[in-house]
Amino acid sequence: MSMPVPTGGAMYPSSAQVPPPVPSGAFVTPAGGSIVTLPAVEESYVENILRLNRGKLATFYMTYENNRDWNAKIFKGVIEAAGRDHIVISDPATGMRFLLLMLNLDYVTFDEPINYEYPFHGEVVTQSTPISGT
Repeated sequence: MSMPVPTGGAMYPSSAQVPPPVPSGAFVTPAGGSIVTLPAVEESYVENILRLNRGKLATFYMTYENNRDWNAKIFKGVIEAAGRDHIVISDPATGMRFLLLMLNLDYVTFDEPINYEYPFHGEVVTQSTPISGT
């Protein structure tokens, strides 16, 4: 004899199957199954491009709104790390390290070819390598 098991206000026999949790972003099919969709390739974001170019010297052009002392500032340094909201660079002349916020980043320049992962093929190319759509 199966005993009822209380679950969230409803009573189910202890032999009843409780459906597994559905992952965030998944679709539930009419039959009760779930389909989880994953991105086919990593998308091309500034943080990923900067990570591909760790160790390279770059110039970072930043702006700071509502700052009376300096509205725009230029940082030059070696890329050490990059995250979703920040960049860590070091000045090779002084050894000073800077934590820059992506929020203030306008653009970045390099004096040498950069590595770039083209999002549709997953290949790493340099700026001097032609990128084709085929």
